[in-house]
Amino acid sequence: MRILLVEDDRPLADAVLAYLRAKPYVVDVVATLAQAHAHLHGASYAAVLLDLHLPDGDGLTLLPTMRQLPDTPITIVLTARDQVSDRIRGLDAGADDYLIKPYDPEELLARLRAIERRRSGTRSAVIQLGDLQIDLQRGTVRKAGMPIVLTPKEWVLLHAMAVRPQHLHTREYLQDALYGFDQEADSNTLEVFISRLRRKLGRCHIVTERGLGYRLSAGDTPC
Repeated sequence: MRILLVEDDRPLADAVLAYLRAKPYVVDVVATLAQAHAHLHGASYAAVLLDLHLPDGDGLTLLPTMRQLPDTPITIVLTARDQVSDRIRGLDAGADDYLIKPYDPEELLARLRAIERRRSGTRSAVIQLGDLQIDLQRGTVRKAGMPIVLTPKEWVLLHAMAVRPQHLHTREYLQDALYGFDQEADSNTLEVFISRLRRKLGRCHIVTERGLGYRLSAGDTPC
């Protein structure tokens, strides 16, 4: 899942970045509204972690821009403003959730997992596709009951497809899921990781829609 963190407190931003990338999520960090606008129009995000007090304005002014995007990200406001009136203002403006600083990173992680369940259309963190069982919360994969060991990047790619199983994911979407703006990738990197996942999961669990993208399946159709 790709996340945009809008936070001008650099030590805090670095700490959140390190914590989430270790899970691993793909995270881009910006410090201003102007940078956030540019990133939102340059990539597709599942979630935005939004500070309110930014150098060039109130973070809530970013919400109308997000509502105009083809795939509106879920917004979690992160702020030191703990007045009830501030929370009401944020929720009325279109924020989906609120965390008061300082917050427990485990609580942030739990809220991100809730976003993943919402996007997948299921209340369960466990996705079952034929003989494949993917636990989004624990970050584990089993095939016919046997554990499958994935590298962090392999898990990121599988996770990006598993949150919306049976959905066609474009090459651009999956490339965005693998790498943030500060991480370089070769042009064939995605195909390399797709090939590795097929070897571990079974070729028919990842279906290629020629010229369109890839789809995670139960593995019960020709491939």
